[in-house]
Amino acid sequence: MKFARWVFIIAGVYGIVVVTPLYFSEYQIGLDYPPAITHPEYFYGFVGVVLTFQILFLVVAVNPVRYRIIILPAVIEKFSYAVAIFILFAQQRVHAMVLSSGIIDLILGVMFLTAFFKSKEKKEKEIPSIGSQEENK
Repeated sequence: MKFARWVFIIAGVYGIVVVTPLYFSEYQIGLDYPPAITHPEYFYGFVGVVLTFQILFLVVAVNPVRYRIIILPAVIEKFSYAVAIFILFAQQRVHAMVLSSGIIDLILGVMFLTAFFKSKEKKEKEIPSIGSQEENK
């Protein structure tokens, strides 16, 4: 459970640090990576959803066994971004710097999956089975 806690704390804090500045970067993104953002509602909607997931990661970190089922959507969040970025990079539609964020999400997704399976093992060990000796005492 320690592994899962640390993975989700690191992912949540890292994500908040990386994503929050996007709220103040719309104009600069347009300058650095033209053309300018033409549909800000999609941009800010994306940033809001991603930031929400970072907070969700911190919630999971509080008790990974209790919130184990939430790890599955977290894995999808990480893998969906990573796969999209790898495809876009292969098509030469994103810069290598963006690829690095996809690699980070891929690594975190694998770590989330590992945490998911490790929390199952821990849960099974912590809960006595029916008819166990501890229950009969």
